[in-house]
Amino acid sequence: MVEPAEDSTLLACVYPPDDHTYATVLAGAEVLCDQRFMLDRPSQLAEHLRKAGTGRRIIMHAMHSVVDWLAFAVWEDGTLIRSLSVSPEDGIVENIGDPFDFELPYWAGKHPVEPVPGWPDQSPYPLPFHPLELGEHALRCLFGFVVEGYDDPADVRAEDIRAHGFLVTDPTGEEHSAQEALYAKAEQTLGLPQVFRIGPDGFTQASLGDF
Repeated sequence: MVEPAEDSTLLACVYPPDDHTYATVLAGAEVLCDQRFMLDRPSQLAEHLRKAGTGRRIIMHAMHSVVDWLAFAVWEDGTLIRSLSVSPEDGIVENIGDPFDFELPYWAGKHPVEPVPGWPDQSPYPLPFHPLELGEHALRCLFGFVVEGYDDPADVRAEDIRAHGFLVTDPTGEEHSAQEALYAKAEQTLGLPQVFRIGPDGFTQASLGDF
């Protein structure tokens, strides 16, 4: 079921609420934003979506700052040429095809994650780069803008691009039930939320369930 929803901008709608899709048509490109495209393994993008891009390039990009996760993939005329999905918790979930040139300095260790001053008991970061840092760079290289970080004069002004909003729901309710089950599992896995504060000694202190 598809219903109109409030419009937004490309910059503001990159992470839409549940059941929302945002779309904009530009010269030579069509952009869709929907959480349902955020796949742990981008190579598993639904076949009907790949078919919709027959004869064209399809680019998927997703990030989640809570778990420092990045995923992106590129298809050329239906053929997957590159897919990457990586997070510090799960490591490299998917790594298909040759890395793009913009990735190479990250894999070569030229953008290491430095320890946070004052943060106790820090282990070495499990990846040679921070996924969100590469993710922003990939977003600029693949789409021409960034969500966070320094703007470049050559960047697309995503805040000026109108995106049309739609409420897209499954009338059977199965999709919503699956989402609720996923949220419940995540809650159980993560446990109580933690709040971090700087203590009198200058070190970080954590408290559980304290808001």
